[in-house]
Amino acid sequence: MVIDGFGGPEVLHMADIERPIAAPGNVVIRTAYVGVNPADWKAREGWLSLYFDYKFPFVIGFDAAGVVIEVGEGVTALKVGDRVVTASNQGLGERGSYAEYLASAEERAVKLPDHVTFIDAAAMPTAAITAYQAVFDVGGVKENSVVFVNGGAGGTGSYAIQLAKMAGARVATSCSPGNADYVRSLGAEFAIDYRAENVAEAVRRWAPDGVDVVIDTVGQGTLTDAIEFTRRGGVVSTIGTLFADEKTCDPARAEALGVRVIPTMSTTDNQPRQLRALVDALGDGRIHAPELTVLPLSEAAEAHRRVQDGHVRGKIVLKVTDVLGS
Repeated sequence: MVIDGFGGPEVLHMADIERPIAAPGNVVIRTAYVGVNPADWKAREGWLSLYFDYKFPFVIGFDAAGVVIEVGEGVTALKVGDRVVTASNQGLGERGSYAEYLASAEERAVKLPDHVTFIDAAAMPTAAITAYQAVFDVGGVKENSVVFVNGGAGGTGSYAIQLAKMAGARVATSCSPGNADYVRSLGAEFAIDYRAENVAEAVRRWAPDGVDVVIDTVGQGTLTDAIEFTRRGGVVSTIGTLFADEKTCDPARAEALGVRVIPTMSTTDNQPRQLRALVDALGDGRIHAPELTVLPLSEAAEAHRRVQDGHVRGKIVLKVTDVLGS
């Protein structure tokens, strides 16, 4: 699935392109499923030009799960036939994951336990890595932390709730009324209807002494008062959306309240470590895949429309090929 230029979902189309080869330190993966993320439609529209070079025809996609079919020189941790999940090499000089084959650096592909499905694994990298960065590396969530997740029903929010609960935290979240039971199933003890309630007031009722960590997965000015219900010494972790002129918390007010506001985006250096930790957690049942919608690769444009609309519960994954072990 490629684009020949920037534009709406209609620019996505199927094409035959050359198969990648395994350069030194890389593996080639036959793809079973790929995850769809908000970053994908932003890549399609050209928003990520600051981060990597587009070479058309360009293949979009950060997340994939499948089987290693070729290993490059120097690869020692993986072998042909291994079932893996990868945060792909998109942005590191390679094409993305919406393809039958993709190249990945060895350290960016993690071997899967036999019982973990490709579908569940493919949903994980971008959303779960971002959540991990926010919960642990930025938020420092631990036993008895009090955490609020803005937008708990989406991909990143679904993992953030679970990871915070895994750490032993108490978790509240905002969502639409139809998603209240879903977020509770992930571990949230309090679900706030953002359409009918004032979120800040509801959080204050739930946590009168303030929360330790706020994870804002929505942005776009929806939670500029997060600092008002975060305790002194607490953290507001804002997930980058790339929207221009986005309203944020008042820096001077945050400083006066003793609250740190930290824009959150995982780096390529951190992602291999984070993905390994996430695969371990998925493998031993401490976390599980969010609610998944599976579409064929041919419906990538429809997947982009749904994700861009902003109200997908859990994650959308695309089926690419039938791979043994799917």
